[in-house]
Amino acid sequence: MTVSSAIVSFAVVAGMLTVMPGLDTALVLRSAITLGRRRAFATALGILCGVLVWGVAAAVGATAVLTTSRLLYDVLRLAGAGYLAWLGIGMVLRTLKQRGRSGPGDAAGGSGDTTAEATWARSWARGLGTSLLNPKNGVFYMAMLPQFIPDGAPHLLMGVVLAAVHDLEGLVWFSALIFGTHLVRRWLNRGSVQRAIDAVTGTVLVGFGIKLALGND
Repeated sequence: MTVSSAIVSFAVVAGMLTVMPGLDTALVLRSAITLGRRRAFATALGILCGVLVWGVAAAVGATAVLTTSRLLYDVLRLAGAGYLAWLGIGMVLRTLKQRGRSGPGDAAGGSGDTTAEATWARSWARGLGTSLLNPKNGVFYMAMLPQFIPDGAPHLLMGVVLAAVHDLEGLVWFSALIFGTHLVRRWLNRGSVQRAIDAVTGTVLVGFGIKLALGND
């Protein structure tokens, strides 16, 4: 296997994984609908940074610990489950709190008294945390990435390249979702629609958290 054929083959596998509906897509869509393009891209960037970290870790063999240490895997799995449940419950509670005080002027994409930089950073951190606290990301990279590193190729460099390919595909996919959502943003900007989206997304996150905690595939 040559370097170029390895990259192409990995791109096909990673591309299929990217467009599969899942937690990352749900988070980016929710940010695009309720918070606007900037925050959605910040969330997406956080997720992609997490993917890059997992790719580098797999390249240097760090994620092998996840496959050999059941205890460490379980600790990371439960931490990720708790984090997802915390995010989801927060969204649902916020929806219930806002239901009684909705108004025609609540449709803008910002929130509260935080600065633009702080809210952007919060969205980035949310995406990063979600990616890093999902042990299945590490297991995927540990299982798949070594198969696409040709003999004689530097592992670290090749791991970075393959993770970057995955990130590029993710960026294209997330951009399509974000800009597609923007086309119907006037309707989605309604307070009632945004509350419904938060309620649904929050419930989905809690469901993902429970599934991860139970160790179901």
